[in-house]
Amino acid sequence: MPAENSTFRGVFITGTDTGVGKTMVGAALARFLKNRGLDVGVMKPAETGVENPSELGPDAALLQWAAGSQDSADLISPYRLRQPLAPAMAASKDDVRIDLEHLLKSAGQLAAAHDFLIVEGAGGLMVPLAGGYLMADLAAALGFPVLVVARPSLGTINHTLLTVFAARGMELPLAGVIINNMPAEPDVAEAEAPHAIGSLASADLLGVFPHVQGDPQSQVEQLATHLADSATLPWLCSALALDLP
Repeated sequence: MPAENSTFRGVFITGTDTGVGKTMVGAALARFLKNRGLDVGVMKPAETGVENPSELGPDAALLQWAAGSQDSADLISPYRLRQPLAPAMAASKDDVRIDLEHLLKSAGQLAAAHDFLIVEGAGGLMVPLAGGYLMADLAAALGFPVLVVARPSLGTINHTLLTVFAARGMELPLAGVIINNMPAEPDVAEAEAPHAIGSLASADLLGVFPHVQGDPQSQVEQLATHLADSATLPWLCSALALDLP
């Protein structure tokens, strides 16, 4: 398992809720690192709402493209489930048993094969993965720093602080927070969110990603460029133990 080998480097990306843009942030990070010469692995341990489970779902496919990964679909996304539900529930509907040891073994293979591994969870830390096992438990077993993706809109301060405090309470290594999808003309709540989260969350604010348009690959390219030019990039690299060329 990655947590047992300090030579393995990676990040576990979680969200304050579903639909906050974890995949876009993860793909942008993968693209940025690939552009800087790193061999990046990607993993979506369980993706739900996949129309054709014999192929990668849209989240895993975007991560694969962004990283330029040649790894097998079964390593990148071991569990691809039809129903758009929490993984534990979607697996039950598909009569599939999510094997936690299999997930950790797959992550270990990917981490050993690449310079850096990006693992994207499903939803937030408290999402049921299998039985009484939560997404946070997978993050703990992997041992990678946890990067929290938050939205900028009203309610995000509460959601972000709850997520950060839950991570702290479970003694997860916390990289920090990225706010995603900030409008070009934010309202008052959106404009105040970065300062409030940075002040109150007891976690570093590692970036504010703008709202971008275009197809998913174009959005990833735009965000990778934004990340490369970000003033907080050194903080992010430090949090993820990245010494970039």
